[in-house]
Amino acid sequence: MRACAAVNPHINAVVGLWPADLAGIDKAAPFAGVPFLIKDVAVTMAGQASEAGSRLGAGHVAAADSHLMAQFRQAGLATLGRTGTPEMAFATTTEPVLYGATRNPWNLALSAGGSSGGAAAAVAAGIVPLAHATDAAGSIRVPAASTGLFGLKPSRGRVSNGPAMDEIFSGLGVQLGVSRTVRDSAALLDGVQGSMPGEPYVTGAPHLTWLSQVSVAPGKLRIGVQRAASNGAQPVPAVDAALDETVRLLEGLGHHVEQVTPPLGVSWEAFVQANARIWCANLVPWIDGLAQESGRSVSLETLEAATLACYRYGKTVSAVEFVAALDVRNTVTRHAGAFFTEYDVLLTPTMPDLPWQLGRYGENEGTLDGLGWTARLFEHSPYTPLANVAGLPAMSVPLAMSADGLPIGMQFMAGYAQDGVLLRLAGQLERAAPWVQRRPPVWAGRE
Repeated sequence: MRACAAVNPHINAVVGLWPADLAGIDKAAPFAGVPFLIKDVAVTMAGQASEAGSRLGAGHVAAADSHLMAQFRQAGLATLGRTGTPEMAFATTTEPVLYGATRNPWNLALSAGGSSGGAAAAVAAGIVPLAHATDAAGSIRVPAASTGLFGLKPSRGRVSNGPAMDEIFSGLGVQLGVSRTVRDSAALLDGVQGSMPGEPYVTGAPHLTWLSQVSVAPGKLRIGVQRAASNGAQPVPAVDAALDETVRLLEGLGHHVEQVTPPLGVSWEAFVQANARIWCANLVPWIDGLAQESGRSVSLETLEAATLACYRYGKTVSAVEFVAALDVRNTVTRHAGAFFTEYDVLLTPTMPDLPWQLGRYGENEGTLDGLGWTARLFEHSPYTPLANVAGLPAMSVPLAMSADGLPIGMQFMAGYAQDGVLLRLAGQLERAAPWVQRRPPVWAGRE
């Protein structure tokens, strides 16, 4: 609480606080008493607000714990608040009208990324050591890269979204967290993995713990390096240099590394359109449900312009178009699967650019329809959505810093259910190029 009071006025990461229920924590639990924050979307905690970062959902209080929340409790985490998210988690920056922009602890004029920007800023600034996060197109990895954290997106089916949700955005969305260390994310996955009855996807747990894999040598891996994103975007010079540095690090660790151009199987335009149709169509019943519960109308008084545009676009998507979008998902997944029969890991920059200035992301948002807004999101983070569409594990690792003191993340992706490959590699990278001692200018220990 003191750490939050010291730094949150600067970064606006935490949008709700409450006393943690320490009396109900099992002292033998792996995270017994560790302070924790949940994102204001996807997970629900009984008796606490769950507003999805939206004026439409303002004041909504969850009636029950979601399965994941129960897992957090069982792991011993002391949940004491919730973090900011863009409205409906529909952006890779965190600048909602409801609570205002979350600021990057490394530079307060910059975005902390999104949609888990509040979580990432809170962890990066030292409020908590780890926090809940979600990822449907990069929303764990983008803010992790933007704030110098480790962010693991697990394989589809590892962590339950139930019972209120089955498959977030038709299987594209998953949940876990962001952390300062590989160890903490691995232990978090140990604590929350698993399913409840009726899951649409179940990816079985391994016989060994994820935490144990962090200290295991990964062996010599076949790593493909993708420099230009699938939309043709090239990384800016600082990111490009960081990618070269990462390649040299991997080669020095004994891995086989070569340049690749992994095929999507469809054009970039078709890829974006399919995602827009899936995302926006899924958004419609969610928004309609919030409107019915709150008694508020769906309008610019309750929704941001981009969200309203996506809602309207979603209402135009026909059943045939939605099925065609799922067929694109299948095509992309099959091509990704074939790629990972030849390579163990795909390396890309997490982002093609350094963190953007606050306000840049939403420029001219009122002129865009749902397809246009989705295209902007994918332009901002073109390397990350493949893992969501194909259901693959992926991680952002904070391996570099720019000359002006901004963190740069590198993304590593592996084949379906090969989360262990990534955690073993992440452990090796963390030992070879440690980052945990880096501190942003806004840090709780300095306040």
